[in-house]
Amino acid sequence: MKLPHVKLDWFFFVQVGGVIIASILALILVTSIRSLQTDYADKTSAVEQLTHDRESLEQVVDQALKRIETLESEDQYVVNQQLKKELANIKKTYTQAVAAYEDLVKLREQTDKTQAYDDQFTQALTFLAEENWASGGAELTALASNIKKKQDELAAAAAPAIPQNVPQNNAPPGSGYSRQQVATEIGNYMVSLVAGDLSSTRIIVDTASDGTCGNECPVLPLGDYVARSGAYAGINGSYFCPKEYPSCAGKTNSFDTLLMNKNKVYFNSDNNVYSTVPVVIFGGGWVRFEGQSLNWGRDTGVDGVIANQPLLVAGGNVVFGGDGDPKKGSKGGRSFVANKGNIVYIGVVHSATVAEAAIVLKTLGMDNALNLDDGGSTALWSGGYKVGPGRSLPNVILFVRK
Repeated sequence: MKLPHVKLDWFFFVQVGGVIIASILALILVTSIRSLQTDYADKTSAVEQLTHDRESLEQVVDQALKRIETLESEDQYVVNQQLKKELANIKKTYTQAVAAYEDLVKLREQTDKTQAYDDQFTQALTFLAEENWASGGAELTALASNIKKKQDELAAAAAPAIPQNVPQNNAPPGSGYSRQQVATEIGNYMVSLVAGDLSSTRIIVDTASDGTCGNECPVLPLGDYVARSGAYAGINGSYFCPKEYPSCAGKTNSFDTLLMNKNKVYFNSDNNVYSTVPVVIFGGGWVRFEGQSLNWGRDTGVDGVIANQPLLVAGGNVVFGGDGDPKKGSKGGRSFVANKGNIVYIGVVHSATVAEAAIVLKTLGMDNALNLDDGGSTALWSGGYKVGPGRSLPNVILFVRK
């Protein structure tokens, strides 16, 4: 019996390998039977037995050939494309699910009335467990929209709540702490800020870790940083990965931007050689803002270095007007570090988008301003918490008297 020629690739071979092996084993069986035929007393019976075995083998081979023909008829390209599509759906909905959960975490920082959103998230997970990617994705998209709507409602409700006793003043303080209303072309905003004159203030960056940390990094409340450094004011630092976020698994409490702490230790230097993340450098009696970290070396003669994004104001002009990121486009407390001449300011623009915060700081007359971390990390200290305390932090900016 002549076997047909079958063209196989490696993927096809894996599928039919079991079939071929079974056929080979059957052939070995027949060969063994033939070697024993001389032991039969009745050669006629032996021949009949061999004939029967040969017919059985032919049936096995015929069945194998049919299965091979069936497998060969399948279009492996189509099968692979279907698998790729399914994997893409899984990756997309997983990413959506993680983002939705993190949005829920942030929403819980604003309100405890999240049951409806929790239920919607549970329904989305149920769809995903059933491999109903379309319905799960649609549910997560709707959830993201509903959370954004709720956040906007909360921000709108909080916006008019600027206390009556907060004075309107478009000039920043010359020293110390101030809470004031700033009247801009897009409306009034409340700002809490602290001024540090570089002639009498040394600005340092403090970290909970002694060096670059990739996971399960130490963190401290802002008040603890203030106390251990003898600072009179401080603010939360750069973006980092809080333990509450699923996307931070394996990099809990880490940050990846450039920083030099008060001990002259540079963090994340290797992955910021070509970084375009803006950076601020605090020297002995001077401050410098750079649009890209790559423009700064690794000088340890300065007092502190910290990078974050975006740069809000440069040379007295707004340089950030929004980038489509919904997180930057939502209302919330926006932490910043800025300067006007030889005075450095740390503070929070309340109930603002990042782009709105840039307009507020330009209106205050800032020469330069850099956005810092926000949301649940927002914290400002001046003789006590003026904003926060927020969550514990891996790094902060501190004002220390000379």
